[in-house]
Amino acid sequence: MVVTVVGAGIVGAACARALARAGCRVTVCEARFPGGGATAAGMGHVVVMDDSPDQLALTARGRDLWEELAPVLPAGAEYRRTGTLWVAADDDEMAEAGAKAQRLAAAGIACRLVDGAELSRREPALRAGLAGGLLVPGDAVVYPPPVAAWMMEEALAAGAECRRGQVAVAVDDDGQTRFGDGTRLGADVVVVATGAATAALVPGVPVRPRKGHLVITDRAPGFVTHQLVELGYVKRAHDVGTDSVAFNVQPRATGQLLVGSSRQIDVTSRDIDAAMLSRMLARCLDYLPGLARASIIRAWTGLRAATPDGLPLVGPWPGSPRTWLATGHEGLGITTAPATAEVLAAGLLGRQAPLPAAALLPARLQPAPLPGGVR
Repeated sequence: MVVTVVGAGIVGAACARALARAGCRVTVCEARFPGGGATAAGMGHVVVMDDSPDQLALTARGRDLWEELAPVLPAGAEYRRTGTLWVAADDDEMAEAGAKAQRLAAAGIACRLVDGAELSRREPALRAGLAGGLLVPGDAVVYPPPVAAWMMEEALAAGAECRRGQVAVAVDDDGQTRFGDGTRLGADVVVVATGAATAALVPGVPVRPRKGHLVITDRAPGFVTHQLVELGYVKRAHDVGTDSVAFNVQPRATGQLLVGSSRQIDVTSRDIDAAMLSRMLARCLDYLPGLARASIIRAWTGLRAATPDGLPLVGPWPGSPRTWLATGHEGLGITTAPATAEVLAAGLLGRQAPLPAAALLPARLQPAPLPGGVR
């Protein structure tokens, strides 16, 4: 099978690697370089999420595959199993921590509740008086750009080709990818893995950009040791219709702190929004007052690709069977990239997927036809 993969972020690179290793003739088209775009702008949190059973299955599989990859990843990937501490500010959030623990445990994910005293012992920089939280020790952090580049190298070693610097402007129903310079590339199947830009190539795809800000600080070794996320993040991150901020801090292998997070729907400018950045930092300082003493080295933004139901689009695009999608992962593209590649390759090659994949098919978000066959 001849496959064109458009996009070499972490998802596109993972798909190219899986398809090339399965024997497909793969050509990857990337306008810039592997690991750019949203991949370069993300936090790199490898986390099991449980907003729905399908999300839980996909993220758990993704985390398992990251664990398998860990021994062979390049040193620059900085893969570390830091664990996640979901922080509960009050009794209501502690109750949510308990419900989350039950859902994760039922799926075989190791986790346990911690009270306020243990939370303070584990992360003494957190403000006093927090109710407790949920520790998920198997979660990890990774620096995604080197991993995407490594995945591309693996794909090339398996026989793939890479066209860099060519900007795709359209994907046609007949398997042709059209580029800005007027050239075309034909294939049996085109896999579109271009995140928030997907709808520009495949009109009608229900993917919207969600802008996010991140900040990295100067070195502060030992200031925090786990990935710290407020339990209120779940509601804020997945309420697609509103702008939001949430406390989320990640310790980097360099001793620096990566600070998030914010979400703005349908904002495509990559400029720093000073008001949103201030809101995000104020939220983080509410949980980590000592963070005020850290120096900010850099702030930047990225565009996540969001779908209406919070699940990615993985599979054939209805009405265009030669166009397949691997997009719409929002903030979980890093975690789920290896699992997405598994599901997509299994579907393309007629193999059994490693997890129930029907809920990821793009057809679920197609409008139902009206009487007379009109949409």
